[in-house]
Order: sequence, then structure tokens, then C-alpha cells
Amino acid sequence: MPYVTISTVRGILDAAQKKTLLERVTDLMVEVEGQGNPDFRRNVWVRIEEQEPAHWSLGGMLPTPEIIAGTFGTIGEGGMRIARPKP
Repeated sequence: MPYVTISTVRGILDAAQKKTLLERVTDLMVEVEGQGNPDFRRNVWVRIEEQEPAHWSLGGMLPTPEIIAGTFGTIGEGGMRIARPKP
């Protein structure tokens, strides 16, 4: 019974991206560990663990909600991304 934990900074993934990530990681575990057996799906646990930006550091830089929104876009109350930054 695999347990997969994905750690990320809160605010990077919207609800649709989380749903897709959970589905695709589950599919991958069924394909690889379950050797393609569809019955293996019921044994796969996948968890997305989100931490506040202040709990992360990349190259000594602490991401802020503003940096995250500027890079990935803003997430609205419904959990969906409402604005994407322009390239």
C-alpha cells in the first residue's frame, strides 16, 4: 500500500491542478507499483501537503504571497486560479 506525499508552497497549485496531480500520481502508482492492475488503485494514498510560504526557502530567498501570485497567478475563494501573470 503506497503512501505518496507531495510537499508544496501554499498558493502555487489551484484546486484543478491539485485534482489533476492527485489523479495522475495515482495512475502512475497503479502503472508502476501495481503493474497495471486496476484493482491496485484502491490501495494508493496520495496527499498534497501545503505549507505557508514562510516555511520554505529557495537559495536563501523566502517566497512571499506576492511573489507566488506574481509568478503563478492569484487563487480565488473557490480555489481556482483567477489571474495568470502575463509572460
